[in-house]
Amino acid sequence: MKLSILGSGTSHGIPVLGCGCPVCRSEDPRDKRMRASLYIEGNGGERVVIDTGPEFRLQAIRAGITGLDAVLLTHAHADHVHGLDDVRPLSRERVIPVYGSPQTLEELRERFAYVFKKTQIGGGKPRIELCAALGPLQIGGLVLTPVPVKHGVLDILGWRADEAGAGTAVYLTDTSAIPALSRPFIERPEILIVDGLRKRPHETHFSFEEALETAADLQARRVYLTHISHDHSHSEIEDYCRTFSKKRGLTGVRMGPAWDGFTIENL
Repeated sequence: MKLSILGSGTSHGIPVLGCGCPVCRSEDPRDKRMRASLYIEGNGGERVVIDTGPEFRLQAIRAGITGLDAVLLTHAHADHVHGLDDVRPLSRERVIPVYGSPQTLEELRERFAYVFKKTQIGGGKPRIELCAALGPLQIGGLVLTPVPVKHGVLDILGWRADEAGAGTAVYLTDTSAIPALSRPFIERPEILIVDGLRKRPHETHFSFEEALETAADLQARRVYLTHISHDHSHSEIEDYCRTFSKKRGLTGVRMGPAWDGFTIENL
């Protein structure tokens, strides 16, 4: 299994429009953060994306994505679904299933109403099928399990990915709390990619400390923060993670920020 971070930024993206802060003006390419998304490739050639944000077309071109077996959604906020139309070229050969919670799918039917009704011949639209994510999905050799989490007061989904002979990967973007019933599904993952917005607390997102404390409690071996704001540079977040790990006495655990284009291979 191979994981590719298509985007690691918060809803504004970085640089933020109209902002002249040091991070938005940074020349470090790791400080350029598109909206959060993850691409998963199975050892059998399976291709799955979690969330299709506004830059999905650019992200897919950069990652060399030429087809998809499924789209998995965490929730229906604009920064996670407004690139869905861009799967059009990838759906020419077959319909792409799009999995999400019933509430997310209901919102998609409203926001992308043109997709689900007759249009004039030549009117381009993606060929997708909305499917409720009510339990584990088998896509080739990949098993993808929806994990209920809280995004402020909203109930959204994280995702767990498993493949025979590979470690477990857990993706929790836009998370502010993990219900007790969800924890057994995400304990001791090899990889945890988790929402870490900034140092300061936020009502609907984990802060750095909350994200890393959660990762330590779950006993994740490799931890990468995502959905990052422009409050801190990549290098500053690396320093924060090193200090946290040392303070907590964690050994054999890797913690740091994700960045756009980062890949984890041979999982």
